[in-house]
Amino acid sequence: MKRDSSSIASSIGTPLRWSPLRYRNETAPAPPDPANPGRIVILNGAPRSGKSSIARAIQETFDGVWLNLGVDLWMTVTPHSLSPGIGLRPGGERPDLEVAIPALYGALFESIAVASRLGLNVVVDVGLHDSYSRPMGMLADLAGRLTGLPVLFVGVRCPIEEIMRRRNAGPPGSYATGEPGHPPRPVLLWQTEVHKPGVYDLEVDTSVSSPVDCAVAIARRLEGPAGRRSLMG
Repeated sequence: MKRDSSSIASSIGTPLRWSPLRYRNETAPAPPDPANPGRIVILNGAPRSGKSSIARAIQETFDGVWLNLGVDLWMTVTPHSLSPGIGLRPGGERPDLEVAIPALYGALFESIAVASRLGLNVVVDVGLHDSYSRPMGMLADLAGRLTGLPVLFVGVRCPIEEIMRRRNAGPPGSYATGEPGHPPRPVLLWQTEVHKPGVYDLEVDTSVSSPVDCAVAIARRLEGPAGRRSLMG
């Protein structure tokens, strides 16, 4: 794993000086303060890697107001004609749908930025990749739209064997399944393409860490110095 390597947050210049380890109590969280941009945690990984569970753990344990934006939410608001929208799998199989991908991702990225600028914290679960019929450059677009905001870019890893176990255990028809030793090509593509170039502020492995454990690791990383690094370099 590439620990503490290049980052979106550092390339756009805002240090992450904040303590999220003050876990939520029974009182209502403090109202958002537009004078202080909300923190942004981007969880990037393949389907069934555990991103959504980590996002829920962050919402349930971190202090303050945290919105959960990402691929699942965006797919519910995407018209059927463009489905699965930003959830389109790697491989370049649907160039007819790809024409809408930049705008759909752009709308998500802008929503994240607006929420942060209003003082709201945001956790985002996505599967960013560039394996379309032509390059889309979504990572560069993400960095550009979040310029000046405090971002932590987290790689959510999970071995293919565990991914297949989770897929096979899910409701019939919800995910591509297969023999544990012979995963379908789309599953293999997700596993490799979503982590290119694979440069993160932090990586977690959900096969050995629970969602809460991952959330705690993220909280500790948020407390540390951001440094000056560049996602694209």
